[in-house]
Amino acid sequence: MSTPSMRSLITRGTTRGFTSYAVAALALSAGALSVGAQSFPARPPAPTAIAPAQFPPFQQAVLPNGLKLLVVSNPRLPVLSISISFPAGSQYDPDGKSGTAEMVAGLLTKGGGTRNAEAVAAAIEGVGGSISAGAGADFLTVNVNVLSDNAPLALQLIADAVMRPTFADKEVELYRTQTLSGLQLSQSDPAAIAARVFARELYGKHPYGRSADPASVKAITRADLVAFQTSRLAPRGALMVLAGDITLARAQQMVAAAFTGWSGMRPAAGALLGVESSRTATEVVLVHRAGSVQSNVVMGNLTWAPADPRSYAATIANKILGGGADSRLFMILREQKGWTYGAQSGLTRQLGTGYFTASTEVRTEATDSSLKELLTQLHRIRSEPIPAKEFDDAKNSLVGRFPLQVQTADAVASQVSTAQLLGLAPDYVQSYRQKLAAVTPVMALAAAKAAFRPDAALVVVVGDGTKLYDKLKAIAPVRIVSPDGVRLQPEDLVVKAVALDLAMDQLAPRSDSFAVYVQGNVFGFLRSRLERAGAGWKYIEDTQLGPIMQQHTEVSFGADLEMTAVTQSGKAQGMDTKIDVSYASGRAKGSATTPQPTGGTKTIQVDAEMPLGAIDDNLLASLLPAFRWVAGAKFPVALFSSGKGSLTPAMLSVSGEESVTVPAGTILAWKVDLTGSDQPVTFWVEKSAPHRLVKFASVGAPVEMRLVK
Repeated sequence: MSTPSMRSLITRGTTRGFTSYAVAALALSAGALSVGAQSFPARPPAPTAIAPAQFPPFQQAVLPNGLKLLVVSNPRLPVLSISISFPAGSQYDPDGKSGTAEMVAGLLTKGGGTRNAEAVAAAIEGVGGSISAGAGADFLTVNVNVLSDNAPLALQLIADAVMRPTFADKEVELYRTQTLSGLQLSQSDPAAIAARVFARELYGKHPYGRSADPASVKAITRADLVAFQTSRLAPRGALMVLAGDITLARAQQMVAAAFTGWSGMRPAAGALLGVESSRTATEVVLVHRAGSVQSNVVMGNLTWAPADPRSYAATIANKILGGGADSRLFMILREQKGWTYGAQSGLTRQLGTGYFTASTEVRTEATDSSLKELLTQLHRIRSEPIPAKEFDDAKNSLVGRFPLQVQTADAVASQVSTAQLLGLAPDYVQSYRQKLAAVTPVMALAAAKAAFRPDAALVVVVGDGTKLYDKLKAIAPVRIVSPDGVRLQPEDLVVKAVALDLAMDQLAPRSDSFAVYVQGNVFGFLRSRLERAGAGWKYIEDTQLGPIMQQHTEVSFGADLEMTAVTQSGKAQGMDTKIDVSYASGRAKGSATTPQPTGGTKTIQVDAEMPLGAIDDNLLASLLPAFRWVAGAKFPVALFSSGKGSLTPAMLSVSGEESVTVPAGTILAWKVDLTGSDQPVTFWVEKSAPHRLVKFASVGAPVEMRLVK
């Protein structure tokens, strides 16, 4: 330490009145002098041998009814995590009723025994615990976390859930409504679309490739739920894991008491677990989503059964490829190229054949370049020797962080339960670190060759096919589908608008006022009016959402619905926004400055085709009174987004009728779903003339507009 630095420390200590500064400085100086003649090591010390993860002892027992217990006893903290799992995942859904397992799981904790949903919530929350249930592809699991003193209550709630669920009609219909709302939202979510199409294309007719849709969810009856629960939630074949402050003897005693009278054989096996891939070359499935400004890319292939010994080496290879912020995919596609906010890869284990995926979200114009780079990196990881430092860093990271992943009772229970259910080695969890540490670069390269197969990969791209098709077909053969799986031809990518068959006599000058509700509370207003403008019309709208957004919109159109112009001005999060677009001679021209999901605003120049029959998306709500509403009606609508400069084929569908209460009164209305646009919307349109718009809401958002007058 130099004299000025030491003098500075002494001075600070004196000035502030703390002599400890001076003492510390002198001690540090003395230490520096004593080692001054020595040199520091040039390299860190060699790592010590990998110690096994410190797990409490695992103890097992099988009850007379066939229920298998696994106890991980750890009395250091008075907490307890309990899970019970059944071979009752979505692969066992009845034909035509995909979503049954998920609905059963969602309702198990919504009433059981003598408790309804509110009583179950009050019981578990009253002791500071939690209860949940969920279903994956293979298993249905109920989880409870409590203080160990409340173990009897926890087991009672689990017993009620799996043995005596009520499946109350009210809860069934509420869950169905929530599920349908989520599905409607997912139909416009590129990531959800990509995942759904990838599973279907990868597994084909195997149950792993199925997913719930509105038709299947609507087809599920309460009787189906009861039949699924009684046939599949049986003790013989189930696994209960208790981790935390409990002994095996106490667990056996309490479980036997809570589950008295429970019996049942192991259910019949589900679908054949093994899946053989028939794909021999790279294939691109392009999911056309008109108007998308980015693309979601998911690529991958089938791998192997869960207990395959190559999994350890493949885990390290995947860590190098795309398993973190320091991986090749992340560093190249994001840091070097700037094409995306993230890129990743992963290996998924299932009771049957698992799979590998690599994915990213990129700007439309960078889609083909990103896909080429993904394929390049897949070829590289399986053909080039992995540099020693890169390999060691990846392996040490995985080995070193594993103990942090099993620090809590519920984390231990999850790890142990997964290993047992997938049929992994009895000591899988305890020996995981040593098995990873034993992997060599040669083993990782061999596993990468087997697990990552770019020459026979399935590639799913969700994006605007009009801008992607020609570029993608230069990389690999391309098959085009719609988001709901309908096969499309290249010529179908061009939006064909046809004139809407509207009852124009239903359009009349009018004014409407809506209150904006956010989570049930008034947060702003939307006021609109439709007025004559010469031989045509003008729609004027003023919207305010608290301090977040203020907006004034005007749309002009002719007597035959030909668009003339749209102007919009306002502020979003304090930033100026503006749209000024004119429609003439089959084109839309102008400019738009709009807020972006990632923050800030973006200005674009609009110059796009505007086919006859297309309408500005700002105008749709004002035209709803003129549609010819009947039960089950469907109306294709070509919507032009003046804020994006793009055309999107959308669909208005009558999904039922409801009695809706709004400030303007209680009104019988058609429930109308808008799908195909970036944000699905549900409208409620008065059933009788003049077919006023009564309420509308963006699906998945806690915002509603309700008619005031």
